Amino acid sequence: MSVLPLVFTSGWASGVNAYAVVLLLGLFGAAGVSDDVPETLQRPEVLAVAGALFLCEAVADKIPYVDSMWDSVHTVVRPLAGAWVGALLAGQSGSLSDAAAGLVGGSTALASHTVKAGTRMAINASPEPLSNVVMSLAEDFGVAGIVTFAMFHPEAAAVIAAVLLAAGLTVLYFLVSRIRRFLRRRAQRREERRLAGQVERPPD
Repeated sequence: MSVLPLVFTSGWASGVNAYAVVLLLGLFGAAGVSDDVPETLQRPEVLAVAGALFLCEAVADKIPYVDSMWDSVHTVVRPLAGAWVGALLAGQSGSLSDAAAGLVGGSTALASHTVKAGTRMAINASPEPLSNVVMSLAEDFGVAGIVTFAMFHPEAAAVIAAVLLAAGLTVLYFLVSRIRRFLRRRAQRREERRLAGQVERPPD
């Protein structure tokens, strides 16, 4: 049970930015900040790949509509990353089974990813770059702050992550109409591109 708060917090953070979680945990482990970080996350090749993908996400996540496309791809990636990190943390401590920790990490990551993706759809219902940049920066700093805090105060960090998750799900409920507007606009844009392609196609 001692590792459960860290598993939950890392799961929440993975749903927002999985690459940042892997990178931060690996760096903290390599620096000797925490003994709970598995050696797998500290491997140079893992840190290099996580760092490169984090930079890609840092750019894509701040561009209207591109961020939603990125989120769509990561609907699978983020929960899997949360489950993987959770299983590694449990295996390192031996206090939870890998399967149970993976379930906690993966399900929490899926929930926070749903909040992130839905919020971005709502923002993109009336797209302008500033709100995307501000939201992305807030998420980046939020993940970095919570994961860092969890290294020293895992229980308190888990409480904060739980509050943020509950608040995010509540806000998402009230943004349903804007999300529907975003989906309608995206469908309309696809239809316009399809019709434009038919017009430009030369006759047989």
